[in-house]
Amino acid sequence: MTALLIGYARCSTDQQDLTAQRDGLAALGVDIDRVYVDNGLTGTNRERPGLREALAACHEGDTLVVTKLDRLAWSLPDARAIADELTVRQVRLNLGGSVYDPTDPVGRLLFNVLAMVAESDLIRLSTREGMKVARPKGDFRWAAAARRDRAGSRDGSRGDAL
Repeated sequence: MTALLIGYARCSTDQQDLTAQRDGLAALGVDIDRVYVDNGLTGTNRERPGLREALAACHEGDTLVVTKLDRLAWSLPDARAIADELTVRQVRLNLGGSVYDPTDPVGRLLFNVLAMVAESDLIRLSTREGMKVARPKGDFRWAAAARRDRAGSRDGSRGDAL
């Protein structure tokens, strides 16, 4: 049996467009008929029908393909759970053209490092998005906390009271 490339794409809101992800998956060799999609579901929601279908379509020797890790998982525990499932099923993971074999110790290590970096980037991104929403509403707690942190780092103190 020939190994297949199975694609997965996800957008967090219904207003976002999957075209870039679909094009990216096609460029990575995924047949359009083998792309599974979740639209309007955040990565924090593990109950994603498209992801469930994509994982079900993967068999031993196949490769699950996503354009970026944050399209697959939002957190390190979620990424690890998916990687564990792929490992048990002997399915490789292609992240934007880099293939990680979860059965290989070095592949697992690299995947874990990528997942940790992605999780910290997502936390920073969601914090920035929260700040954008808070500013127009007049919620200045974000700005005050940032000023305290910056002031504390300049004078060598931690900026918090003991």
